[in-house]
Amino acid sequence: MKTLSVQPNLAQQVRNALLAEITSGRLAPGSRLVQEQVAQQLGVSRQPVQQALSLLRQQGVLRDAPGRGLEVTPMDPDEVQHMYEIRAVVEGLAARRAAEAGAERASRLGLALIDAGRKAVAAASVPKMVAADMKFHEFVYSLCGNPLVAPFMTPHWTATQRAMGEVLMRDEEPRDIWDQHAEILQAIVERDAQRAEDCARRHISQAAQFMVARLRSQAPGAV
Repeated sequence: MKTLSVQPNLAQQVRNALLAEITSGRLAPGSRLVQEQVAQQLGVSRQPVQQALSLLRQQGVLRDAPGRGLEVTPMDPDEVQHMYEIRAVVEGLAARRAAEAGAERASRLGLALIDAGRKAVAAASVPKMVAADMKFHEFVYSLCGNPLVAPFMTPHWTATQRAMGEVLMRDEEPRDIWDQHAEILQAIVERDAQRAEDCARRHISQAAQFMVARLRSQAPGAV
């Protein structure tokens, strides 16, 4: 039974490693992935690679390539727009509930996350900026008292990571969204549920406008 628990963990590690390569732009849209080659590059057996590739295909990150293997799926700006619309609703709910249930913990632990995010922006590190953003939002989920929020948001974060990576790595100056995060945190700390929800929804809606506009401008044939 112990050996069964190792393999899914390894498959998840492979999945995360491949997603990081895609998010960072080292595996661009259209890049081909062949199971045997990935296994050799990562120094693992083919089975966890097969599982990881299958998972990324199910999540829409990869698609069947002509001939053999899989390739990185180009991002669809319309799909990103739809995903962010859903995120705005759920993030607003999470922030409202966090203000109602998690103000004390937010006060104790939240500022460290804000500080880490600002440092990531100052370092102009796309992987660190994406990771810091995810940690902040996951922290809000943990405060809200609704155990369904985090697992519900997991597939949306896969697409969010990709969108952020595609946009951030092409921007000459990193976009600093941490004033908005600080505003959400402050509303939660002050137990202002309505303001927390409004700030969270506005934050996601503005991010959607920014991300989708950038993705459309980067699309082949865009003027």
